Amino acid sequence: MDQPGRSAIIVGASSGIGKALARQLAAKGWRLGLAARRLDKLQDLASQLPTPSLTCSVDLNNVEECRQAFARMAGQLGRVDLVVIGSATGDVNHHLDWTQEHHTLTVNVVGFAAIAQAAFELFVDQGRGHLLGISSIAKFRASGEAASYCASKAFVAMYLDGLRDLAHRRQLNIVVTEACPGFVDTALMKADKPFWVASPDEAAQCIYRAIARQAKRVYVTRRWGLIAWLLRLLP
Repeated sequence: MDQPGRSAIIVGASSGIGKALARQLAAKGWRLGLAARRLDKLQDLASQLPTPSLTCSVDLNNVEECRQAFARMAGQLGRVDLVVIGSATGDVNHHLDWTQEHHTLTVNVVGFAAIAQAAFELFVDQGRGHLLGISSIAKFRASGEAASYCASKAFVAMYLDGLRDLAHRRQLNIVVTEACPGFVDTALMKADKPFWVASPDEAAQCIYRAIARQAKRVYVTRRWGLIAWLLRLLP
């Protein structure tokens, strides 16, 4: 998996799991394309990595611009072995304020699908590739406090399933992995009493192992697979 010259694009690399995963991949010799909204944070990260890294400002609120930026970065890298989509947003929204709902759905659904589809088509052209998207344990249970966030993560999981099925039907050499985290100590964690909280580094290690074995799905960390099983059983 860690052959010299491998390259990856990480969308959402400026913080949290994406940033931690960038460090892990760079330590293994991967060349990276780092994309996120905050270019200054990406540039700071790139300066600390041991392998060459490109940086690009990507705002998933603007679908066409982010797709163009993704295509430019892929062209600069020459070949892309892995695309990770970790950008997401979400807020507690008791009153269903539409501005918040719209922002969450735009970034987590439309923005995610825009990059995932672009990555899939890139891999079709290349003849191979690995796409990893980050959903959430929240996909299993609706919440009135975060209706759009939970729904958006269910979309991420289903869209990845659809791309995996399409790759299988067309007999394409494309791997699609869903990373499904529980609580991770990032800015997105809004729970009042979180439990089994993983650090971004722990989450990245778990995801890296899933990439290495080309897993279909990975719970982050593994114990959250038990919670997923229980949530499926609940009425």
